[in-house]
Amino acid sequence: MSTLVLELRQGDMMVVNGAPIRFRNRTRIELAAKARFLFGKQIMPPEAATTPARRIYFALQTAYIGTDEERTGGLEAARVLIAEFQVATTSVLAREMLQQALVFAEADDCYQALKLVRRVMRHEEEVLGLAPVPPARQVPVRPGSETRLSLPIPLAP
Repeated sequence: MSTLVLELRQGDMMVVNGAPIRFRNRTRIELAAKARFLFGKQIMPPEAATTPARRIYFALQTAYIGTDEERTGGLEAARVLIAEFQVATTSVLAREMLQQALVFAEADDCYQALKLVRRVMRHEEEVLGLAPVPPARQVPVRPGSETRLSLPIPLAP
């Protein structure tokens, strides 16, 4: 069995199997089993889902790392948002990448789906002249300042 080793800084956030984790100090972890995880810049905060491609990413993110209830809703939202984007876009490549992303997501490979949607987001940012998505807030960790990462799916701008 292969393992994945990640090095994380103090204040970095990671979500593993739906549980948000903020690191109090610099650490190196090893994932020795299959897990649903995102960390650092891969995590999109809800307030950043402000464009069609970003809403698709957030829905797929929820389908990947949300709770069981959130995951079902995230995948359904992604289907709807992808269909709407495909109708509205003139980019054949964006339509094809989103279709492949949906195939990955429905095969329970949301990590690969998210990688494709990040490419569509970069294209969208160029076309619309937008700044890249800000990462999930990285704040110094203080004892007693625990919070829960909520994954609501914003469907409207």
